[in-house]
Amino acid sequence: MAFTAKDVKELRERTGCGMMDCKKALTETDGDFEKAIEYLREKGLAAATKKAGRIAADGMVFSTVDRENKVGVVVEVNSETDFVAKNEMFREFVADVAAVVAKENPATVEELLTKAMPNGDTVEAALQEKILVIGENLKIRRFVRYEGPCVAYIHAGGTHGVLVNFEVSDEVFAKPEFEAYGKDIAMQIAAANPTYLNKADVPAEVLEKEKEILTQQAINEGKPAAIAEKMVAGRIAKYYKENCLVEQAFVKDDKQSITAYTNATAKELGGDIKIVAFTRFEKGEGIEKKVDDFAAEVAAMSK
Repeated sequence: MAFTAKDVKELRERTGCGMMDCKKALTETDGDFEKAIEYLREKGLAAATKKAGRIAADGMVFSTVDRENKVGVVVEVNSETDFVAKNEMFREFVADVAAVVAKENPATVEELLTKAMPNGDTVEAALQEKILVIGENLKIRRFVRYEGPCVAYIHAGGTHGVLVNFEVSDEVFAKPEFEAYGKDIAMQIAAANPTYLNKADVPAEVLEKEKEILTQQAINEGKPAAIAEKMVAGRIAKYYKENCLVEQAFVKDDKQSITAYTNATAKELGGDIKIVAFTRFEKGEGIEKKVDDFAAEVAAMSK
């Protein structure tokens, strides 16, 4: 019995198993849906689907740089509990996923799942296997990959991960002093959480909205229009210093900005340094974590 891509999709929706696993199940069972489901259950793959609906808001963020090939990656893989993040098997899996991202350059998480891990399995198959072994829902949430000179930073065992992309000569990039500078920049991003790289990156609509709010604040304070305008200009400058990386005060020496620190380092190392881009991932940010209240649950059942 033949089957189509639509059949694979439907089996995936019904079982929650991976695409390649569903395709193999249909191949092994000549396209028979019920037998394919039975096949997946026998292989232990369907058991993983029972965990698929559970919220994965813990886990870890991992960031790494392949200096030889000048590729940097930051990835977040979530689990249900922070205990899993201390599991060596889980940590090795996350590192392997990052290596696949670096090598294969997938465009999306969905594409990443189809790529091969070091042992030859697909990322999706490896993920399902880890779900079964570890006993928690796991999810590869997101990743960013930069080409060019990069520096990575991981904070506190994976709660935060930062990747910074630079424009710099090979000679400067090879120097340990540059690595130390890059780590400082990455730690700045982890600590100060800038939204933008520079003033030019702030969208016009965001700036206009900010000006509108600040103007109204000044008016509410009873300031005349001319004074209000000057106050807004000053507060916008403060906004840039708080939200734009290169405008921020350096956390290790707040008497100089990141721009000043970068220029001083460039002069010291004998070459230009430009921060091109950065990504900061915080484990579980934006995911609503379920909080179990067993007492409330029991009380509700007794009503």
